[in-house]
Amino acid sequence: MSETARTTPPLDLDAYFGRIGWDGPRRADAETLRGVHLAHVRAIGFENLDALGGTAPSLDLADLTAKLVHGRRRGGYCYEHNTLFAAALEVLGFRLTRLAARVVIGAERFEDRPRTHMALLVEVPGDPRPYLADVGFGAIGSLLEPVPLLADTEFHGAGRRHRLVHAPHRGPLEMWVLQAHGPDGWVSQYAFTVEPFEPSDFEMINWHVATNPRSPFSRRPFAQRLTPAGHLLLDGDRVTETRDDGTVTERKLADEADVRRVLTRELGLDVPEGLTLPM
Repeated sequence: MSETARTTPPLDLDAYFGRIGWDGPRRADAETLRGVHLAHVRAIGFENLDALGGTAPSLDLADLTAKLVHGRRRGGYCYEHNTLFAAALEVLGFRLTRLAARVVIGAERFEDRPRTHMALLVEVPGDPRPYLADVGFGAIGSLLEPVPLLADTEFHGAGRRHRLVHAPHRGPLEMWVLQAHGPDGWVSQYAFTVEPFEPSDFEMINWHVATNPRSPFSRRPFAQRLTPAGHLLLDGDRVTETRDDGTVTERKLADEADVRRVLTRELGLDVPEGLTLPM
């Protein structure tokens, strides 16, 4: 496993922890990894508003700090979240590898989906197992806490159930698949192998996902966040609320003003000035 290059200058850890409300230990251990991971996903929402406006969001650490740390009513998507989280982990002393994954929800063949998602493989000192960590997956099946890279074992994290399994794969490396348990049983979320990808790789993937006119992130608003009662998702003109007791409610929005109201009032996000919100 390769060690990622340490960001220079390093992240302002005090500001980041203030943003996510973490006042726990600052050690490179499993307890801190789980706690900071959960605090991050609870505090910072997922949204694609920059891409919707035709701009690939910057992955420069200073820009991410301005947007996600000091901009308390903005969120981002996977490259932004996991780049920021990786910087925090590096300051804490963790070693990590950036992974590129195929989002396979609803896919019949995993190979038909390109590698467009960023996740992290984190080494914890003294623990022989690396952990899959991911604070930026925009789906109800996302991880709330990291899980050990261990096949065919069910993990419970902050009320969600996950497991990692192996899938057939033509390449020389094992194909891992993250699955989440829901009302319909186990559902595959994304598939990955463990070779390292570099920040420059994600600069290119980020630009493609944000600006390609065929990308869903450039075509309709998409935002989600955890709520005190569960999970709230906006996808185009539809809002889905999934409560912790398993109850799911959906509603269709009437117009752009309704979409803007959900973003600002229910999801707690600032909409960039002048942005049109297609439905």
